[in-house]
Parts: sequence; C-alpha cells; structure tokens
Amino acid sequence: DLPPGTGDMQLSMVQATDIDGAIVVSTPQDVALLDSKKGLNMFNQVKIPVLGMVENMSYFVAPDTGIRYDIFGTGGGQRLSERYSIPLLGQIPLNMDIREGSDNGEPPVVLGDDSLKEYYRSIVDKMLA
Repeated sequence: DLPPGTGDMQLSMVQATDIDGAIVVSTPQDVALLDSKKGLNMFNQVKIPVLGMVENMSYFVAPDTGIRYDIFGTGGGQRLSERYSIPLLGQIPLNMDIREGSDNGEPPVVLGDDSLKEYYRSIVDKMLA
C-alpha cells in the first residue's frame, strides 16, 4: 500500500525492499486510476511483477433495499487491468462491516458474514492461480 503518486519516497521504498510481486489496489474513479497507472509503470520500471489488480469500494449495496449503487463509477479497474494485461483479481464493495472491522483491526476474513469473507478468498485464490 503506497501513498498516491510515485515520487522518490515510493521508488526508494520499492528498491529497498525484497518484493516478489505487487498487487495494485484502486477505486474505480478516474483520478484514483491515474495514481494506479503511475504505480503500474513504476513496478514495470523496477522489474517487479504485477500479480493483478483489486478494485476497492467498487460499489455499494443499500442494506435496506438491496439496490446497488456505483458511487465512484464503474469498470475502471477492469479497463486498467485490460490495458496493462494483468488480471482483475476482484472487486470489493463499500461495506460498513468491512470498514468497521478494519478500523478495529479485524481483517475481513474474520468477520461473521461469509459473503464478505468470500470477496477476499476469491482474490487470494485468483492470485495463487
């Protein structure tokens, strides 16, 4: 997880660390994808393989109605993964339980709702494949 951009700090961190591969995480809106493109180019430049991309906060499903809202746009992660020929490993929804668990230091895979765990399990399975 790197801060936005690819300045000297990010490049120094990447070069000073033994990294076997990277996963790029972005939200679907264009401004976030610009930073992800910079990260992808940086990883390519320093010869670190990119294992795939994860789109975070991809959508929101209203708990009271079940209606899906694409708050930050849609398809950005898919387009970027296709452009760079890397797999889109998964899309994680904007979800209150994930947010609260993360704030409390509880990884999403220990949350009670199995459907939330499945987003992460699926990403890991695709990455390992």
